[in-house]
Amino acid sequence: MRRSVVAFVFAMSAGVSVSARVGDFQRPAAKSGELAVHEWGTFTTVAGPDGRAIDWLPLGGPSDLPCFVQHFDNDPYVKTLAARPAGTSATAAVRVGNTTYDAARQQMAARVRMETPVLYFYSDRDTTVRVRVSFHHGLMTEWFPPAAVSQGAVGSATLRDPGATSVIEWPSVHVAPAAAPTFATERSESRYYAARTTDAAPLAVGGSRERFLFYRGVADFDASISAAFESDGRILVKNLSAAEIPGAILFERRGAALGFRVLGLLGGELLVTPPALDGTLEGLRKTLEQTLVAQGLTTKEASAMVETWRDSWFEDGLRVFYIVPRRTVDEILPLEITPAPSRVTRVFVGRMELFSSATVQSVRAAIDANDQTTLARYARFLGPITDRVLADARHPEASARIRDVTNAALTAYLRKTAICE
Repeated sequence: MRRSVVAFVFAMSAGVSVSARVGDFQRPAAKSGELAVHEWGTFTTVAGPDGRAIDWLPLGGPSDLPCFVQHFDNDPYVKTLAARPAGTSATAAVRVGNTTYDAARQQMAARVRMETPVLYFYSDRDTTVRVRVSFHHGLMTEWFPPAAVSQGAVGSATLRDPGATSVIEWPSVHVAPAAAPTFATERSESRYYAARTTDAAPLAVGGSRERFLFYRGVADFDASISAAFESDGRILVKNLSAAEIPGAILFERRGAALGFRVLGLLGGELLVTPPALDGTLEGLRKTLEQTLVAQGLTTKEASAMVETWRDSWFEDGLRVFYIVPRRTVDEILPLEITPAPSRVTRVFVGRMELFSSATVQSVRAAIDANDQTTLARYARFLGPITDRVLADARHPEASARIRDVTNAALTAYLRKTAICE
């Protein structure tokens, strides 16, 4: 199956995983014959006016994956194939068609984008395992190596079903620590490849070779936190989960200026002032990597994770990063590996996007000026931001123009998606 469509500093807690002990960072499988498994991933959400996660278009936008990565086979954007322009593929017709703002919001709307979970395996000898991941309230959208995926039709209706669970399974994963690290590549650049820069054992699944098991998805569950602006400009961050948040950071960037504020262990709620824009990416990245290591990743895994998302995590805007409690990860994504490994480390970073008054004003000004270049910078989250602008529109003609300009920006954004035939 070919891919054709769809995109810190943390305070160390006392509950550090056993696999995070000094000496385990580069050799998680410390004893002969042991198998250790490490996983990292991201849950991306958007905060509504009340601070809780809201619907957005998590599958919209340019592809950032190689074409050998597989995907679901019922394209949620395809409404009718008969209307496609002559000489184009079904996918191309949909992605470059007259996608309106309202239609874009309704197609595959969801609260959570599960981004790039990868599973690494460490052992000093060859072994074969079965790997199965369930995704409650979610749908698997991309994966590699080839896997067996069981789920309902990919679309918002399935996500709204409270009993919906998708399952991805690799029945036979051969862990081969001595194998040559020969993996598929393509000419175009992709953040996907950064995840390979670790000491994990090469894997063989059928005729495919890879450093890790990779999967992505979308889901309709609430985030572990909420983050909302108070009237005085401060931000109220609340822990909505039953477990403590091991660490969190508030990050903001405006052009070349950036800053971050450590929130530390989050048990209840915290009222914080936006950070001063006097930080550096180098300092932030270093501390981020150290914190991810403290949660159980190896130093190379932590570096690979930050490198994978450096262009997205640190783009313009305001957001909260936080460590998702391990219990929450296990509840949302039950992981079964047979035979059972000696230990499993799972480190997921939550990302919640906030829209400051400065961001909303910037988008409003860009809409007024029909500045498509500026709007393109916000394209991934343009729908929810425009909702804020529309909420303040005083006249019907103003709302109509806002929609027209946003429609054009979204259509251009979708047109950038790489098509893999």
